[in-house]
Amino acid sequence: MGTLRKAQCRPELKLGEIPAPTRLAPYAVAMGAEVFSHAPRTRQRPVHGPAALAFAAESPASPDDDEDSELATGRFILLHDPEGSAVWEGEFRIVTYIRAQLEPDMGNDAMLGPVAWTWLVEALENHGARYRAAGGTATRILSESFGTLAGRPETIDIELRASWTPVTPDAGAHLEAWSDMVCTFAGLPPLPPGVTPLPSRRLN
Repeated sequence: MGTLRKAQCRPELKLGEIPAPTRLAPYAVAMGAEVFSHAPRTRQRPVHGPAALAFAAESPASPDDDEDSELATGRFILLHDPEGSAVWEGEFRIVTYIRAQLEPDMGNDAMLGPVAWTWLVEALENHGARYRAAGGTATRILSESFGTLAGRPETIDIELRASWTPVTPDAGAHLEAWSDMVCTFAGLPPLPPGVTPLPSRRLN
């Protein structure tokens, strides 16, 4: 956990510790992240997965109020088994999840899955986060509304689930790489070369 506290993540990312799973490994720590963009309220804000637990205290806005629109959300879980795991090929394993809503033209792109995986590989390489035994799945989710909700437009989400084994116990670079991934899914432009992201707020 100490190396995660030292990670320098982009300021657009709302990052905080969330309850970690207890059945996957003897030791685990989990982080939830969300990226918001302030804009007039146009639809009900979706909140996906356990990351919502970290921000449940926020009060709901009225339909006429402006609100921060959710662009992407995800979770980062660091597992540790002192006895090691043949499946992991090591004592540590990182398990991640990212989900974001896409524009219809992008959501229908057949190359979306391979591109999402490429984003992950490039983010790890850019941060020097060495890894092995990586695997994952990319899923497109079409949501249609009916009945009293029939007026809502169709939405397409991209969901990436991935896991890999860090070569060293220092997971800070892996959290930074994953954080960049969440921002990429949110559609944020990459930081200019030579610009260092501000440290995220202190984790509880």
